[in-house]
Amino acid sequence: MLALAPDAPSRKAAQGVARAEAWPLLGVATAAPPAAVPSSVPATVSATVPAAVLFGECEGSGATPYQVCVDLDDPAYRCGCPSRKSPCKHALGLLLLWSAGDVPAAEPPPWAADWLARRDRGATRSGAGETARQSRQGATTGGRAGARSAATESARHARVAAGLAELERWLADQIRQGLATAGDGAWDDLAKRLVDAQAPGVASTVSRLREARAADDWPERLLAEYALIDLLAVAYRRRAHLPAPLAQTVLSRVGFPVMREEVLAGPAVRDRWDVLGRRDEVQERLTSRRVWLRGRDTGRPALVLSFAPQGQALDPSFVTGSTVDADLAFYPGAAPLRALPVTATTLASPMGEPPGMTPEEAMDEVAAALAADPWTDSWPLVLAGVVPGRTGVGGFPLHRSAYDPWRLIAVSGGRPVTVAAEWTPHGLRPLTTWADDGTVVLL
Repeated sequence: MLALAPDAPSRKAAQGVARAEAWPLLGVATAAPPAAVPSSVPATVSATVPAAVLFGECEGSGATPYQVCVDLDDPAYRCGCPSRKSPCKHALGLLLLWSAGDVPAAEPPPWAADWLARRDRGATRSGAGETARQSRQGATTGGRAGARSAATESARHARVAAGLAELERWLADQIRQGLATAGDGAWDDLAKRLVDAQAPGVASTVSRLREARAADDWPERLLAEYALIDLLAVAYRRRAHLPAPLAQTVLSRVGFPVMREEVLAGPAVRDRWDVLGRRDEVQERLTSRRVWLRGRDTGRPALVLSFAPQGQALDPSFVTGSTVDADLAFYPGAAPLRALPVTATTLASPMGEPPGMTPEEAMDEVAAALAADPWTDSWPLVLAGVVPGRTGVGGFPLHRSAYDPWRLIAVSGGRPVTVAAEWTPHGLRPLTTWADDGTVVLL
């Protein structure tokens, strides 16, 4: 969400207002006008319809709160504050609260419903109304991907296409001129233009190029990142010819959101899920938590993400080393990994080590994931019967940040152990291992 900010001060200011207590009124409503969803329908039923508009009233310096709306389909923003930035800090703060799951389903107030109705009427006059309604009403992944593929004439798709065409030209220039010609300033300017083009996913990837430039093997790393970014731009341009799951992956990587309600409305996978580990990351003032799971019966990997502004508690539901009986609904894509829990119950008795795989089987699984989704940047593995070393485990190199895993080496004592780890293109990050008595050891 922060990639949508027009500048760094806006990101910082948005995190300051991303507090539920600063919003006397807060809600997320559906695309249907108020008459289509009677007030007698419970909020839990309304929440199953794909979300279209966020609304809220944020306390400001004046006596009257600012009225804020965000259309989640385009996206578009409306705020009563005097800021000329788009989106302003209030719209960004509202999006941060929504991404953290702190915005309840509710009927929109008249001012929010009127704003959304005016946008619908404007879309109809411009000839894009039917496309917008099809996109909002897509009931399945294939329907939504098909609607989006047919929406090449929509305003957002036109902006994204123009932004990615500029990106392809920029990348070609970098290859001709040499990798050393670009620096932080060039990447920051390019990321801002991609945000303006409403491609926040690509903008975020471009913003992280400085990490590749800082590596010891930066020419190889930077060229690989350029290749993946160019592949994404080309895939977006040719998305109409891609299989529906891959087209959905491309749209998600570019920055088109998949609504939480749409995911929860899809099929769920029931299993006993081993919680392999978790990793928290702080990006400016927003903390994200990545929890890695694998199903005991299906062997399926899963990633549960949660977000919270700094100072607020993250979701504590999944404890490392526990086994959870849960239904998970997966986000659509060519290699589905991220999931939302529909129901979850932690088993009272730990089930011990999860089923593992040989290094060869693990490499085959990672290769299959990359073949389906070339932009995959992490994947959970459980390696069985491996002896850890200072720079590698089971033939996999360790991530530089994980070199010299003394705790893991001490548990192993030179003997084979089971290790749960997060695969990344730059090496494994060990998560957990199990001692001889079955005790879970966090790494």
